[in-house]
Amino acid sequence: MFWSCRQSIFAEMKKKFSQVESAAEEPRVLCIIQDTTNSKTVNERVTLNLPASTPLKRLFEDVASKVGYVNGTFDLVWGNGDNVTDTTPIDQNSDKTILDAGFEPGKKNFLHLTDKDGEQPHIMPEESSTTDDSAQDRFIGPLPREGSVGCTNDYVSQSYSYSSVLSKSETGYVGLVNQAMTCYLNSLLQTLFMTPEFRNALYKWEFEESEEDPVMSIPYQLQRLFVLLQTSKKRAIETTDVTRSFGWDSSEAWQQHDVQELCRVMFDALEQKWKQTEQADLINQLYQGKLKDYVRCLECGYEGWRIDTYLDIPLVIRPYGSNQAFASVEEALHAFIQPEILDGPNQYFCERCKKKCDARKGLRFLHFPYLLTLQLKRFDFDYTTMHRIKLNDRMTFPEELDMSVFIDVEDEKSPQTESCTDSGAENEGSCHSDQMSNDFSNDDGVDEGICLESNSAAERISKAGSEKSSLLYELFSVMVHSGSAAGGHYYACIKSFSDDQWYSFNDQHVSKITQEDIKKTYGGSSGSRGYYSSAFASSTNAYMLIYRLKDPTRNAKFLEAHEYPEHIKQLVQKERELEEQEKRQREIERNTCKIKLFCMHPTKQIMMENKLEVHKDRTLKEAVEIAYKLMDLEEAVPLDCCRLVKYDEFHDYLERSYEGEEDTPMGLLLGGVKSTYMFDLLLETRRPDQIFQCYKPGEVMVKVHVVDLKTESVAPPISIRAYLNQTVSEFKQLISKATHLPAETMRVVLERCYNDLRLLNVSSKTLKAEGFFRSNKVFIESSESLDRHVAYTDSHLWKLLDRHANTIRLYVSLPEQSPGSQFRRAVYQKSSGDAGNLDEACERVKGPVGNMKSVEAILEESTEKLKSLSLQQQQEGDNGDSSKSTEASDFENIESPLNEIDSSASAENRELENQIQISDPENLQSEERSDSDVNNDRSTSSVDSDILSSSHSSDTLCNVDNAPLPLANGLDSHSITSSRRSKANQGKKETWDTAEEDSGTDSEYDESGKSRGEAQYMYFKSEPYAADEGSGEGQKWLMVHVDKRITLSAFKQHLEPFVGVPSSHFKVFRVYASNQEFESVRLNETLSSFSDDNKITIRLGRALKKGEYRVKVYQLLVNEPEPCKFLLDAVFAKGMTVRQSKEELLPQLREQCGLDLTIDRFRLRKKTWKNPGTVFLDYHIYEEDINISSNWEVFLEILDGVEKMKSMSQLAVLSRRWRPSEMKLDSFQEVVLESSSVEELKEKLSETSGIPLENIEFAKGRGTFPCDISILEIHQDLDWNPKVSTLNVWPLYICDDGAVIFYRDKTEELMELTDEQRNELMKKESSRLQKTGHRVTYSPRKEKALKIYLDGAPNKDLTQD
Repeated sequence: MFWSCRQSIFAEMKKKFSQVESAAEEPRVLCIIQDTTNSKTVNERVTLNLPASTPLKRLFEDVASKVGYVNGTFDLVWGNGDNVTDTTPIDQNSDKTILDAGFEPGKKNFLHLTDKDGEQPHIMPEESSTTDDSAQDRFIGPLPREGSVGCTNDYVSQSYSYSSVLSKSETGYVGLVNQAMTCYLNSLLQTLFMTPEFRNALYKWEFEESEEDPVMSIPYQLQRLFVLLQTSKKRAIETTDVTRSFGWDSSEAWQQHDVQELCRVMFDALEQKWKQTEQADLINQLYQGKLKDYVRCLECGYEGWRIDTYLDIPLVIRPYGSNQAFASVEEALHAFIQPEILDGPNQYFCERCKKKCDARKGLRFLHFPYLLTLQLKRFDFDYTTMHRIKLNDRMTFPEELDMSVFIDVEDEKSPQTESCTDSGAENEGSCHSDQMSNDFSNDDGVDEGICLESNSAAERISKAGSEKSSLLYELFSVMVHSGSAAGGHYYACIKSFSDDQWYSFNDQHVSKITQEDIKKTYGGSSGSRGYYSSAFASSTNAYMLIYRLKDPTRNAKFLEAHEYPEHIKQLVQKERELEEQEKRQREIERNTCKIKLFCMHPTKQIMMENKLEVHKDRTLKEAVEIAYKLMDLEEAVPLDCCRLVKYDEFHDYLERSYEGEEDTPMGLLLGGVKSTYMFDLLLETRRPDQIFQCYKPGEVMVKVHVVDLKTESVAPPISIRAYLNQTVSEFKQLISKATHLPAETMRVVLERCYNDLRLLNVSSKTLKAEGFFRSNKVFIESSESLDRHVAYTDSHLWKLLDRHANTIRLYVSLPEQSPGSQFRRAVYQKSSGDAGNLDEACERVKGPVGNMKSVEAILEESTEKLKSLSLQQQQEGDNGDSSKSTEASDFENIESPLNEIDSSASAENRELENQIQISDPENLQSEERSDSDVNNDRSTSSVDSDILSSSHSSDTLCNVDNAPLPLANGLDSHSITSSRRSKANQGKKETWDTAEEDSGTDSEYDESGKSRGEAQYMYFKSEPYAADEGSGEGQKWLMVHVDKRITLSAFKQHLEPFVGVPSSHFKVFRVYASNQEFESVRLNETLSSFSDDNKITIRLGRALKKGEYRVKVYQLLVNEPEPCKFLLDAVFAKGMTVRQSKEELLPQLREQCGLDLTIDRFRLRKKTWKNPGTVFLDYHIYEEDINISSNWEVFLEILDGVEKMKSMSQLAVLSRRWRPSEMKLDSFQEVVLESSSVEELKEKLSETSGIPLENIEFAKGRGTFPCDISILEIHQDLDWNPKVSTLNVWPLYICDDGAVIFYRDKTEELMELTDEQRNELMKKESSRLQKTGHRVTYSPRKEKALKIYLDGAPNKDLTQD
């Protein structure tokens, strides 16, 4: 019998082991479920790691449990893989396993949680969501990592689901939401809430609304917060109402403060608010203790003292000057009251001895508070690095702390007399020591040095003994800081007095923890945590400890609901109603469909956009009324002339209309409540005499434009709907009915994509085969002209459509000066200052002043001439002679109405020129004078001085204000993709992605001076335009319709008659959002990057020619506080020598900068940011010896004497002597070396300074020129005297001119500084280095003081810190 029982037991165990073993070997399936039923949960995912044998029923149960929905009220559909197209819900009643249902082990299986039959999932009742500890047993998937700190486990716990954000933690406690960096506030508030004496007293205080605004009442907002923490069903609540009562704005949420500092400031604020109330002394009763600060003479025993109060006891982690921390709180408390001996220079002047004597100075605790607060001073200041640091040393603290050992009764028995030493103390005196034991109980007993008799010594000793025996404290709150002195995170570990259970209150997360988790906050590193423990664990440690006195007569319990004062009961009821209302609102939100709504305004003809929010149970008819009011159409169209249709805004496609479904709920029409919809709604309108067209699913929309070849016009579109399976022939019949044009002669052109114009000439092909999609654009022409017999790409129709597709509308702002005066300026510039030529030129354009015409008249005549020229060129093009005019034109002679003055121009053009009058010579002179100093007048900048920088982009953008600015719209010059090209341009070389290497810009003219205008005529039409108000008085505008394939060069030539100067003497600026302007200088590029309604500003100033570069010239001032000073803009050319560029700079320097130099008195050198580099020698040639590019910058350096740099083999370094005995740096001096030898450098430094060669020590400067460094750091921070023989090796790497070398005499001693001198120097250096932009390494981070504003708002006085 025994053996049979034993055998059956073994068999059963073997069976269980085999089951466990097979379960371990069973493949697991990873399921990722996304809840798409709610916009607030769509970005959250639930992860389940299930055995492959799990039934589908269990899958649904587990999902329901995780997301908090009632099982059976939702569906699961596939979200990826082979089943992604299968939208059929998974059968939750099936007996299949998840493996049989198509789930793949070892892969991610994505599922979507959706509505069931159009109904939202039902949320699990609150009662069922509050589970007991056994909930952990039902956890699915991998368990949390072992060894994770319990108080922070909520951040990584995989059992956390997004649905629990709205439900209370299983602990029963409510968390606090972190506004941004308010974790320190949350920790303190939770501690106060979990303190029965504080909470009960706060509840007893009643708010009088007639006396104060409830919003700004700190006690009332704390009361509300505590009520919510006690009664709310939410997981976490906001603290914004509390911080608003502090007088804080939203910026305070981004300031992290010290929790101990907050405790002090908040207690002060509460005391102020509670004055003349029952709670006036609450803080002192609970938290205030007393101690005596004394000094006792060691010769006569005479003692001076004063009594101080405290709210917390600050305990140092390490004694001053020690590297060893105190091991425990008890050890730190002993050190706190340990007296020090005042001797030597620190002797104390004794009132009785009338001389300086040795004395003992210390502190004695007289009274401990009911709630004892200990601050562990983990934040310190390191005077070596001049930084704040955090001390992460281990310091233990007991769960029960006996404070009786820290009240010293021996001192009470001393027979010596005492004396007051500080009349400014709160309580002070000159009493006998045996009278002091009871001083703390009566503040008025000792005052201003008056000695009062008290009880006998025996009575005092008896009382002190009883005091000591009842000083046992229990720990109930540990406020933990994790991080460094620069910042970190606070949370609180608090013991509940209701069940003696420890909890972690980590912002919105509340979880149970154990005593072991509390021990992990001691700090330091533990051997059990492994090699990297100090790096990851030690920064999390206790910062504030709060103990409560164990006294059954005083220890309170939390008030029960029936014990609440009447005003708290009313407040609880009020907050419950508000929370229920909020819950109902959330439920409405969950059932509200939010979708984009569009509407073409019937009168304004602009597309309006808004968001339609409608409850899923509202009917379509009700939704139309809501949309009607939302779009503000009451005065534009009647309600019965509006309807909602399904719309695709991206393709501008009307998908379907909803005939006969006016009473259908919107939830069904839209497919349920979703976070995003794959379609939009359009509020369609009609005139009262029209009827709505029926849009059926599956139809495609076609916008039909009728083309008239005679007038060369394209009519606005007519919308028709067709089917993809219709043939082209059937489609023509459909169009014929809509347009009343004959189908027999009809030509249909489909624009498949931008500028892809396809003629539909195969009648039997279907629209689908021709490339029709949801929304399409076609052009039709039905005339019987001969053009229909011409090859399509050569036909008039194709040319007209091609032009139509590529024409854009631009608004051009012209310079404020009249064309006449500017024309005179152009003539003057072209004549290069030759008076004879100027007079001759002026005679050619001279005319009677009375015949001057307005700019508008000139524009009108110019437009007419352009039209005639267009026709003429087209005719020439038909004869094959279209290129003659272009080839014959040159810089001085352009055969168009845009010509400069030229004797060979046509009489008609000369007549146009004669209309452009010039002003008298006096006006010309005044203009020239104003031109030299009108830097602020951006439309008339000087030809020479207003030369703007360029870059290598295809449509180079240059900032008008000589500083790089980001484009406000986020687009660069390539914002219109290069795919938008016409077939006519496909053979041309495109430079959209690569800039030209040989030049910073392109010239309008080739090397022979010929215009590079295109052979074929590009459409250009202009007319005067009245700009909006605010565009500037007298500002002239053109509205230009132009083919965007035209080059910038040709575009500028077309603008010449309107600007009044040659195209080489004005610049084109493109205007972006926020009125940012950037110059376009790539003249061989097209206008393809421009789009309709772009704005262009024309500014006067010479444009660059081929091979020219704009160069910014800065003066190098090595010994000035700001060593880099901008001088002027110049133009350097390819092939020019450095000496030639210097010659050209001389007059500009004289006129614009007031620098009268000779060519040998200055040099040019490379500029890299602010660093001076290679010295350019006079014979160097740009582009051959010196690489030059767009946006180039150079330094100009004025020489003290003859140029020493003669060869590229030489090396010029800047040396600076450091004098440690004087704590100062000398000025920079240039040292020119013939080689890279360290020995030669030392020799040159020795010659310059007089320091013996063997005593020279040098170091390379760090950072950007002038390599500033604090004189307090230079002596030890630089790498002095590197062990190298040449300068071009590590760690120096001095290979180019301009390196900074510091040097010193190694025998010179460093000056000894007093503390006062050091502090003074520190201030001076801090100020100096901050001005130069140098980072001051020893300057601590400035922190904002924590303040609570009792008047409800911060002081607006900006002078206060």
